Amino acid sequence: MAVDYKALKNGGFMRQKQKNHFSLRLKVVGGNLTAEQIITIAEVAKEYGAGHVHLTSRQGVEIPFIKLKDIDSVKEKLLEGEVFTGVCGPRVRTVTACQGSEVCPSGCIDTYPLAVELSERYFGRELPHKFKFGVTGCMNNCLKAEENDLGVKGGYLIEWIPEACTLCGICIKACREGALTEEDKKIVIEEDKCNNCGRCVKSCPFDAWKGEPGYILSFGGTFGNKIAFGEQLFPIMQDKEQVFKAADAALDFFDRHANPSERFRVAIERVGWDVFQKEMSEFYYGH
Repeated sequence: MAVDYKALKNGGFMRQKQKNHFSLRLKVVGGNLTAEQIITIAEVAKEYGAGHVHLTSRQGVEIPFIKLKDIDSVKEKLLEGEVFTGVCGPRVRTVTACQGSEVCPSGCIDTYPLAVELSERYFGRELPHKFKFGVTGCMNNCLKAEENDLGVKGGYLIEWIPEACTLCGICIKACREGALTEEDKKIVIEEDKCNNCGRCVKSCPFDAWKGEPGYILSFGGTFGNKIAFGEQLFPIMQDKEQVFKAADAALDFFDRHANPSERFRVAIERVGWDVFQKEMSEFYYGH
């Protein structure tokens, strides 16, 4: 009976150089696995693999040395432990995320729930080529948002509260962009220098800064044979639904304009950034 290697790869089973052996890619959203899932993965690796797993550069887990004859048993065992296989090929891949504001003091947004929502909406969607989302919580950019086809970075929309301020200068020292100065007993913000990092908010001991979480989106990043940083087209967004609308618009553009096996950025460059920005602006500004 012929083996459908393409279907196996689409389901996460990648052929190894060893005959009839596969490295199985698992679905890991936002880098999180429960303790129970980890136990299941370990049991499968010991029983059906070579007793170890591989951690990928995109927070994935792969179980190598799965034999062709054991694939159905492996799937069944994983499902019992609520572990799901990943995907390969031309579709939306695993959504990566840092720990975000739930855990990290630097975090501006709660990254994991957003990664889960993105995964639920887009994971596995068929496209002309692979498409990667990455969510990072702040300007420290641990997840390297701009290296993803669509990157989401957390930031703050800031507001100075004069009546609470003692003009201690801590926020000015904390601002790495030089966006804050003191003039005539007031803190002045140079908007063109502010990168929404929120360090002024987090450093102030007197709550003289108010910070509202927001999302900074970048489009068209790649890291591999072609390296390019994604471009930010819009101001920071506060409404999470706008993030999803932007993702819908970007994926729709990719679907309509890309040639088969053409990456998102390559399609944008061929069609023109002006065309892409115009289409995206129609979503954002409504015209």
